[in-house]
Amino acid sequence: MPAAGGEGLEKLEDMIVRAAESTADHVRAAKAAIGTVIFGQDKVVEQALITILSGGHALLLGVPGLAKTKLVDTMGTVLGLDARRIQFTPDLMPSDILGTEVLEESATGKRNFRFISGPVFAQLLMADEINRASPRTQSALLQAMQEQHVTVAGTRHDLPKPFHVLATQNPLEQEGTYPLPEAQLDRFLMEIDVTYPDRDSERKILFDTTGAEETRPKAAMTAEDLMAAQRLVRRLPVGESVVDAILALVRSARPGPEGGEGAKLIAWGPSPRASQALMLAVRARALLDGRLAPSIDDVIELAEPVLKHRMALTFSARAEGESIEAVIARLKARIG
Repeated sequence: MPAAGGEGLEKLEDMIVRAAESTADHVRAAKAAIGTVIFGQDKVVEQALITILSGGHALLLGVPGLAKTKLVDTMGTVLGLDARRIQFTPDLMPSDILGTEVLEESATGKRNFRFISGPVFAQLLMADEINRASPRTQSALLQAMQEQHVTVAGTRHDLPKPFHVLATQNPLEQEGTYPLPEAQLDRFLMEIDVTYPDRDSERKILFDTTGAEETRPKAAMTAEDLMAAQRLVRRLPVGESVVDAILALVRSARPGPEGGEGAKLIAWGPSPRASQALMLAVRARALLDGRLAPSIDDVIELAEPVLKHRMALTFSARAEGESIEAVIARLKARIG
């Protein structure tokens, strides 16, 4: 009997490994499909995919013209998600995002309210230039991002599954913008920097986008495939050394004794939500690479995009020319 039980356990483990390998193949195919349309942004594509696989939301920072909008549109097609876009402007109202109730009158004269859903009822929502809307409108996304439902006129409306927000922000032009409050920034699993492409990639962009025919993305996954991958990410084992590295990194990024000398530079640091985000993100990165368990290298690689929007430096540190990136680099060196 014990032998039979051992055999059953081995079969179960084999099934899990096969499922993981199949899911990893799907995810890598999706990454390759995005790469046929988005050139020179491999790191951005990887981090955006890691965010989605972790079940989170991402904030994309970059100057205009770096294909941020195109990336979100492409990801919607490749991952088989219903994608919608909202252009944030100062006059945008919460109802423009969530939806509204209208009063209808039937043929018999009976009146009742009917809910007309807004663009937030999508599986992949692009919030373009999110910092251009007023704080009241920005806050309309808070409940949706955290709780996967919205409340309109006291009635709860569940959002589609999966639900992800990819927001963009222009780091240069700040006139007429409203900085995102810390509570909203914390809802984003990662802050992803979108930088300029290298020369070869820009050459590819020139030929692909100015010719008679432009490359179109093709679906590589379905929404069901994506949700299966997200469930698998949460089941991947994490070694004790990786857990210790995550805890050491996040706790040292807060003011206090665990940060050593660097803690004097930090005004406030990441909450346990950052530890949760990093734990999911390292698993997702391992799956994307075809590995069944994350390593400390994954923690080091993802530390900056997960932590930098969850920290602030003291006034004296900023006056001395310190930066969040430099502080995080020193913290990573301690665990690396």
